[in-house]
Amino acid sequence: MVLCQGGEAAAGSVADGKEPEAPLRREDDAGAGQPRLCPAPGAEAAVAEECGVCGCCLGLSWPRCCEASGTKKKAACPGLGLFYTVLSAFLFSVASLFLKKIDDVHSVEVSAFRCVFQMAFVLPGLIYYKTGFLGPKGKRIVLFFRGFLGSSAMILLYYAFQVMPLADATVITFSSPVFTSLLAWIFLKEKYSVWDFVFTLFAITGVILIARPPFLFGSRVAGIEGSYTDHLKGTIAAIASTVSAALTFVILRKVGKSVHYFLSIWYYAVIGLIGCVIALFVMNEWRLPYCGKDRVLLILIGLLGLGGQIFLTKALQIEKAGPVAIMKTMDVVFAFILQIIFLNHLPTWWTVGGALCVVASSSGTAIRKWRQSLKKAKQNEI
Repeated sequence: MVLCQGGEAAAGSVADGKEPEAPLRREDDAGAGQPRLCPAPGAEAAVAEECGVCGCCLGLSWPRCCEASGTKKKAACPGLGLFYTVLSAFLFSVASLFLKKIDDVHSVEVSAFRCVFQMAFVLPGLIYYKTGFLGPKGKRIVLFFRGFLGSSAMILLYYAFQVMPLADATVITFSSPVFTSLLAWIFLKEKYSVWDFVFTLFAITGVILIARPPFLFGSRVAGIEGSYTDHLKGTIAAIASTVSAALTFVILRKVGKSVHYFLSIWYYAVIGLIGCVIALFVMNEWRLPYCGKDRVLLILIGLLGLGGQIFLTKALQIEKAGPVAIMKTMDVVFAFILQIIFLNHLPTWWTVGGALCVVASSSGTAIRKWRQSLKKAKQNEI
């Protein structure tokens, strides 16, 4: 089985053909005869779906999926993985809501605080696995671009959340798996079918319905926050964030299992923090929030983001990547609910239509990848 990396936590490495140091252990919910290694917190369902690996293999330091004889079967709780996915989506959505509630903090500064939380979480893992802080010499440039693109995606997303409706920004970023398939076809020469093209068109249609450019919808655009200029800037930022995230997935798939996943997260956090600090000094926006409420919200955003990653990783340990990726559509549902209840902003029918297009395209991509992985698994068994 070929293992790949993605998101903020990537698959482990096997250097020079040696066994990694990570000990093999079984998850409590693993099926009979399935020894598993736990993936690092931070892995995302979309990444697993794009990589075409099963949940138990995501984040393995050495691909030992999945059969071993003589192990005792332990009862699994049906639907627990999907429950973890919904909980993860809720935590991410609440973190986005808190970002909207911060009044006097620039999105770049919020990103810097998020990077600090990531570094604090990953540092013990780097020390434990003795990966070093720079990584293999031949992979450092690739890791730099991974960190730069990943952190750029986060900063752009936070900016989009601040200047446009919460649901609109969430829906646009949900098209990332579709763009990942397209970019993997361009750069990795992976198969790109007619269905992939159809899903891409659906995603683009959804983005257009949300952006509602005046040359198509006229000069009067309803249902936006503030001016249309800010709405357009937020839309561009959300699209750029989606493409950056998709490029990150492609880079990590190219790297494969040659770099430890903790090292990948470390580059993401360090380069992101350095870039945020430089940008804040250039824009003269670096300052602590004047309001105590904003300081609390900054801490909560970091904690909720980390919690969302952990629950999503736990979901991938005990559930297939396909159902998890589909259940992640709850991100969009929660975004609409929180926007209506706490921000008192009703979405327009254009936004609803765009959301349906994007969710249909991303879900279709997830289902197709899931079926392909199941088909390959059956062929390997034969």
